[in-house]
Amino acid sequence: MEKLFEKLTNQMMEAIESGLSLALHNKNPEVHPLHVLWGLLTNTNTVLNQALNKMGVDKVAIELEVKSAVDRLPKVDNITKESIRIGRELIQSLQNAEALATRMGDKFIAVDTWLMANLDMFKDTLGKFVDLMELKKTLEAIRGDKKIESKSADENLDALNKYGIDLTEKARKGELDPVIGRDEEINRMTQILIRKTKNNPILLGEPGVGKTALVEGLAQRIVKKEVPTSLQNKKIVALDMTALIAGAKYRGEFEDRLKAVVDEVKANPNIILFIDEIHTIVGAGASEGSMDAANILKPALARGELRTIGATTLKEYRKYFEKDAALQRRFQPVKVDEPSVNEAIRILRGLRERLEAHHHVLIKDEAIVAAVKLTDRYITDRFLPDKAIDAIDEAAAEIRMQIESEPFELAKIKREIEQLMVEKEALQLELESAGNKEKIQKRIEEIEKELANLEEEKRKLEAKFEEEKRVLKKIAEIKEQIEKLKNEAEIAKREGNFHKAAEIEYGKIVELRKELEELEKKWEEMQKQGTLLKNAVDEEAVADVVSKWTGIPVNKMLQSELEKILHIEDELKKWVVGQDEAVAAVARAIKRNKAGLGDPNRPIGSFMFLGPTGVGKTETAKTLARFLFDDEKALIRFDMSEYMDKISVSKLIGAAPGYVGYEEGGQLTEAVRRKPYSVILFDEIEKAHPDVFNILLQVLDDGRLTDNKGVTVDFKNTIIILTSNIASDIIMEIKDPNARKEAVWAELKRRMKPEFLNRLDEVVVFNPLGKEQVKQIVDILLRKIKSRLAERDIDLELTDRAKDFIAEVGFDPVFGARPLKRALAEVVEDKLAELILEGKVKEGDKVEFDVDENNIIVKVNGVEVARDPK
Repeated sequence: MEKLFEKLTNQMMEAIESGLSLALHNKNPEVHPLHVLWGLLTNTNTVLNQALNKMGVDKVAIELEVKSAVDRLPKVDNITKESIRIGRELIQSLQNAEALATRMGDKFIAVDTWLMANLDMFKDTLGKFVDLMELKKTLEAIRGDKKIESKSADENLDALNKYGIDLTEKARKGELDPVIGRDEEINRMTQILIRKTKNNPILLGEPGVGKTALVEGLAQRIVKKEVPTSLQNKKIVALDMTALIAGAKYRGEFEDRLKAVVDEVKANPNIILFIDEIHTIVGAGASEGSMDAANILKPALARGELRTIGATTLKEYRKYFEKDAALQRRFQPVKVDEPSVNEAIRILRGLRERLEAHHHVLIKDEAIVAAVKLTDRYITDRFLPDKAIDAIDEAAAEIRMQIESEPFELAKIKREIEQLMVEKEALQLELESAGNKEKIQKRIEEIEKELANLEEEKRKLEAKFEEEKRVLKKIAEIKEQIEKLKNEAEIAKREGNFHKAAEIEYGKIVELRKELEELEKKWEEMQKQGTLLKNAVDEEAVADVVSKWTGIPVNKMLQSELEKILHIEDELKKWVVGQDEAVAAVARAIKRNKAGLGDPNRPIGSFMFLGPTGVGKTETAKTLARFLFDDEKALIRFDMSEYMDKISVSKLIGAAPGYVGYEEGGQLTEAVRRKPYSVILFDEIEKAHPDVFNILLQVLDDGRLTDNKGVTVDFKNTIIILTSNIASDIIMEIKDPNARKEAVWAELKRRMKPEFLNRLDEVVVFNPLGKEQVKQIVDILLRKIKSRLAERDIDLELTDRAKDFIAEVGFDPVFGARPLKRALAEVVEDKLAELILEGKVKEGDKVEFDVDENNIIVKVNGVEVARDPK
């Protein structure tokens, strides 16, 4: 008995254990073959389930019948697991299976052996739903000529079906997306596949460029017979490495599975194996004393017995394949480059119908163009066409969600009705005890009138909503029918049934297109009158998705940037006072870039701001960030006094491998990777180490920088600003603007390399501030204080005399506008804080500051509350 159980495969043992559990649950004293049959049915990985799936049998009905038969077996009370015996019928069935296994040359008793040896036992259960002889033939077909030589061997019967996906079958059923273009790469792949030896192409390209789609394109060509004769009957099967490794608990189990796949492919020369992410085979399944997947595949690859297509990224290829020369030489690389913008637009146009049929929406051509152009410009860490397809897909999902949800207008009316009902209920309760009953009754009557009007409006909106949904649903259904009929016509053509294909293409599809045209006209008419639902993905919907991904406001992308840039000088002048020439220089460079005259591979603009402290250099950078990126936080600031020595330079791009901080990345590269649309300010650049300038040369010239891990960071959407106090004394001393500029340039050339200065768009000289400009700056600083007080609903005003006093106290030609902040804090903010804490200034108050000859006077709502000496 024990020897018999030792001969059982893992799946047979698992089935008997499941049967034992069922017997215990059912209070059966013996384990019967029906218990084991139920155990096999409930395990989806068994050969019995594979056979039933192939035969198209209803498995659930069989399970219920077997469970019913088990319920009719003898039962006893107070049963325990230890008291349950292996029944005489089960022992007999195992002996029958052992005899058959010996005849078949198997070392172990497998599930199919046990079933084929005992089919007569299951006439009243399996026999009700399936022809037992047909089941036997199916089990024999799955087995083929394989021998059961290990305990896990029956898990690997029909291994390709279990661990692979037949792409040619999916192409035949029309389940694959169309592949647009890429003829050169598919032809190169085909050429390699029909070689005698080393006929294994490996597709190399960045994630999302369409490597897997190329293989799907080849599968579609094989189905359409648009390949050389030697490839026309081939099958492409995609190997699922995850399924192959998953659940391989025992040593050697993974190798058994992979060997079973390789043996099946070797036995059928018409199969081409496709391994996506092929770098995962290196080291997969390896443990002490066992091989990895790559070494199992190598001999078959070398002899040409296994035709394989691989796909991986260039980075992974270098990391895994180039280290293993024996594996590398068995594959022929096919480079898959990112498609151009125009190619990506063509690809998306080809996918449009599939996406429309899936989401039940209309995708406008403007949305496709916007998806490609916006993702190409704003999403730099991903690749076309994948990122553009994702943008369209998400935009279409958003529109579909709106169609399937309640419209905003209807939801709003329902909320209003609910609020009025609650109010009415409350008033009716109050009516019984209230003294002013007439007033309450009048309000109840008003509510009832409002409710009647709202209910009528709600009824109309619901009817409109339902009608719109009906039309859109019908449009979606017709589109789906057209897609199915197109697939049917394609299959009919392949089978040579041209009469059926013509009937579909020139009969059924034409009729459906007419019906679709009428419905679309009806929808257009409804849209003219105003619809609750939107069924089209347009440029705005796509831009909205891209803005969610990147954080750039949607109106920034849709508004004509050229129109917006025209106002850049006015916007900068609101916040930067007395630097008209500097502002004009910055505006000119940015206008050149936005008009398309600038180099597209360089930053938007690169400037050096020169001038004494406190004249508005940093404020200009902040204003630029706020204007161009709608966020003052888009300013990334580096104090170059922290980068004065050679060692600290590595902080910008990250430490070299092996050094502390390597994993953290560079401060500059990481900041720009997280926020690619920003103004980068290098403060006091003259203090930086010379090596910093070498790094900046690359950024200013190519608009990119490679960090310590080899990742390229894009600077094309940044503005680079360098501030410096070089020649500050010259700027202060020389009053003539032209002479001042010449003297500044001479000093700058003396201190900095010409190749660095030549790469800057503009060197901007900031003028010293005069008393008139300081008065204007007081207004700007007040504007900021007012915006903070507005949150507390406090209004602040300063008389002209008070402003003049602060300008006079805060003016210092050497320190610029900085002393103004201190003066404003001392005169206004400190006093205001004191009055708020004392409770003399509250929410809703208007506070006015004034001065006379000797005092600073504070009034709240026109009443004097404080008078302090100047």
